[in-house]
Amino acid sequence: MTKTKTNELVFLPLGGSNEIGMNLNAYGYGPADNREWIVVDVGVTFGDPSTPGVDVIVPDPTYLEGENIRGIVLTHAHEDHIGALGWLWPRIKAPLYATPFTAYLIREKLRDAGLLDEVELIEVPLGGSIDLGPFQVEMVTITHSIAEPNGLAIKTPLGTVLHTGDWKIDNDPVVGERTDVDTIKRLGDEGVLAMICDSTNVFQDGVAGSEGAVKVKLAELIGQLKGRVAVGCFASNVARMDSVIRAAEAAGRRVALAGRSMHRITAAAKSVGMLSDLKPFLSEQEARVWPADEILYLCTGSQGEARAALSRVAEGTHPFVKLGKGDHCIFSSRMIPGNELAIGRLQDVLSERGVRLYTEKDHPGIHVSGHPCRDELRQMYQWARPHVAVPTHGMRRHLAEHALLAKEMQVPETVTPRNGDMVLLAPGPARIIDEVPSGRLFVDGGMLVEEAGEALRERKHAASNGVLIVSFAMDKRGKIVSDIDVRGLGLPGDEDRPLGEILDDLAERVEQVVRGLKGEALEDEIVVEQAVARALKKASQQVWSRRPIVETIILRL
Repeated sequence: MTKTKTNELVFLPLGGSNEIGMNLNAYGYGPADNREWIVVDVGVTFGDPSTPGVDVIVPDPTYLEGENIRGIVLTHAHEDHIGALGWLWPRIKAPLYATPFTAYLIREKLRDAGLLDEVELIEVPLGGSIDLGPFQVEMVTITHSIAEPNGLAIKTPLGTVLHTGDWKIDNDPVVGERTDVDTIKRLGDEGVLAMICDSTNVFQDGVAGSEGAVKVKLAELIGQLKGRVAVGCFASNVARMDSVIRAAEAAGRRVALAGRSMHRITAAAKSVGMLSDLKPFLSEQEARVWPADEILYLCTGSQGEARAALSRVAEGTHPFVKLGKGDHCIFSSRMIPGNELAIGRLQDVLSERGVRLYTEKDHPGIHVSGHPCRDELRQMYQWARPHVAVPTHGMRRHLAEHALLAKEMQVPETVTPRNGDMVLLAPGPARIIDEVPSGRLFVDGGMLVEEAGEALRERKHAASNGVLIVSFAMDKRGKIVSDIDVRGLGLPGDEDRPLGEILDDLAERVEQVVRGLKGEALEDEIVVEQAVARALKKASQQVWSRRPIVETIILRL
């Protein structure tokens, strides 16, 4: 890219474009060689079977390290928007700005990371403004599936950008305010240069639906049930929690919380005045002995997470929540793509226990999405009337479809960036002008490591091919002076050829290989180890049609 002294306004996604989750977006203003930046959201995504041992994945912020970052603005408190702060803030140090509910949860996250005393965290009132050098940021109240979600009106000398964050249009959000339509219309009248907009539900016709309607459906369902009732939902959805708790109380039930996130989110909600007029939650001790028809458990783990409350309930290992025949479990949540198998296993185990299940498929209306469908996207474009549409928060197919919808709404220009694409918003036509380093960092064993790190490669190799461990002793002349011990991990045997017999054969192969080495080769342990590894991988290919990791341990006497 040719560097100039002309002031430019650029948008740079380092997470959240061409994917759903792990949001990290940056806005730069100034000449190419001297930009000032603000960062919007610093989120995580989560590991899957392709990343064994890795639960948390964060965006790579390398490009922003050492840059002049005026501030980090957090739109809301979902993990895919704030979850990476504890890992990445030390690399992109800047003051944090968030509304009170989000700020409460950020403090907890920073405390866990040992950063609370280092980070400047500024609470911004709902609808408040932030002065960050060339960026004047106005918080715009919207609705979503969490308390205090905010869009951002980012005003610069080159124009105003509306960064929607995650949103939908909900005229009955149960908790919090409705979308601030008047402010969005005002911004549209003043002129919106570009709108950076959520694409999650772009393929869904109609509207996402209201939390108020879910409240009615949950009350109807819970009110007719006998026996113990558990409800699995996202802990961050305070409106849903509010609806479940009120439905329980109307049915003569008391509520017990199951799962750390439930306790953390309810504390955050109460700190800003939500959930304040409800009965106290039952303690674990009370819940153990409370009458079955008079209790409701509000649980984490609706996505089948292994260590969450519902999974432990299904396994029978939860310390105080027990469900069985005659009891009920309501899944008031959507099935996140990629979690289908885990959720299916969880529901199967609960069914084996005699628990009756209720999902949005068989009981429509007990869940609604927090993201805009096509009619809501059209409405937002009618209000904001941006000159440029930049779809984000979606896979490539979502972004492409969103761009087509924006053109249908007569938006003059569209750009669909991937993570690492630097988008010039002004001056001139909007376009991608550079590609910067981007990618993912894995939280592995409490450490941040590169996505293609050796440890994960070996772990995946071992998971697919198994491990052979060889140990023996040699004297100084290179003669084997002990038995050769070969042990296998993750490798099969059967009745015709037991694993022990195969390993004995491999030990004989090791002895042949070592005896075949001559002179200085016998004195070099690396040469011996390489010769053993080559021989055993070749032999394993013949036995198992796979090439395991071979670890050789030589004791010199």
